[in-house]
Amino acid sequence: MSVAPLTSARRTARTSVRQREMGAGFWIVALSLLLVLAVGTIPSPLYGLYQHRDGFSTFTITLIFAAYSLGTTVSLFLVGHVSDWYGRKRILLPGLAMSAASALVLLLWRDLPGLFVGRVMGGLAVGAVSGTATAYVAELRAASHPDESPRMVQLVSASVSVAGLGVGALVSGLLAQYVTSPLTVPYLVFLGALLAAAIGAVLTPETRQRPVPPTKYHTQRVSVPAQARRQFFAATAGAAVAFAGFGLFTSLAGFVLDGTLHRTALSLAGATVFTVFAGATAMQFITMSWNRRTVLVTGMACMVGGVGLVVLAAWLSSPSLALFLIGGLSTGLGGGAMFKGSLVTVMVISELEHRAEAVAGLLLAGYVGLSVPAIGAGVAIDAGVSTRDTLLGFAIAVAIALTLSVPVLLRQASQPAVVAQ
Repeated sequence: MSVAPLTSARRTARTSVRQREMGAGFWIVALSLLLVLAVGTIPSPLYGLYQHRDGFSTFTITLIFAAYSLGTTVSLFLVGHVSDWYGRKRILLPGLAMSAASALVLLLWRDLPGLFVGRVMGGLAVGAVSGTATAYVAELRAASHPDESPRMVQLVSASVSVAGLGVGALVSGLLAQYVTSPLTVPYLVFLGALLAAAIGAVLTPETRQRPVPPTKYHTQRVSVPAQARRQFFAATAGAAVAFAGFGLFTSLAGFVLDGTLHRTALSLAGATVFTVFAGATAMQFITMSWNRRTVLVTGMACMVGGVGLVVLAAWLSSPSLALFLIGGLSTGLGGGAMFKGSLVTVMVISELEHRAEAVAGLLLAGYVGLSVPAIGAGVAIDAGVSTRDTLLGFAIAVAIALTLSVPVLLRQASQPAVVAQ
């Protein structure tokens, strides 16, 4: 037997093993991202419990939500992009640890300061992991399936990014409704899941090595080819509007259900938030073969219709739960479509060595969109503005944002994406 065929066979076997490891790592990292995002929305259906227990005002609950958004924004700005320099695992693993620490703080320190600290830590974890994991799964999939089109990784990335936000609220709402320790069990469940994901992440191969010489640290920048910057900024506008719709439900769904629709079940609050993100996730699959312009037009139409139905549900002489849920589903469908169009654009135009940085920039815009309208709505309610008027004001703000962003988004979507080399 000659040595050359044997060596070639061993090399082929090693390559096959490596590809299987990369393929398994793709799903592990996707699960890790989903769990970190889910931990961030565990408290959404539980705010009513905290409020009744400690007498928090609506404004205080809004500030707790703002703490999460602040942590996410700061983290995206400071560290969301640095895995491009230091490696994906070196950021993913600390991000998972931070997410677990946030759940522990919320579990053990239940006073108001603990809620603020836990929510800030959860936001820091989301900011660190989101851009890192999105770039990581793209690289793992490309290594394990080199001949596959990028559609699969784009589908999974967009789906996980919105599904995770709904899973946390659904699971915590159901557990809070049916277990005897609603402020304990949801956090324990996700702590166990995070531990399993971290073990898997440790075993996942690294895809990004540190450059030589090392890159000097700098805060978040927009790192996309100069000729693609118009497309990048159009994508960030789409992400901000999409997340604004999500923010209405993650922060205020419980108050609308309780104060306007007179429905107090915690499981319903969680299910309502989940409905929004289930619609957003479903849209990732529905639009698989659509072009970007069609995706964005459909998303804008669904968002306008969804927010309109939510307002109508509250303004009827007999407020309608069914219309509220349908409006939430339509808002989720629209937001999911707009986020998909935005994320796909950024992943296509960004250069490989700056992909996490570009995605982090997109998510930074998204989380600003998530927080600002929700905080404004909470302040309005606490100032005595009725829930109905607050929802109407939110609908007007969304309509204005769409009016300003639609021409730019459609003009850029009509052009072919500038593919980074």
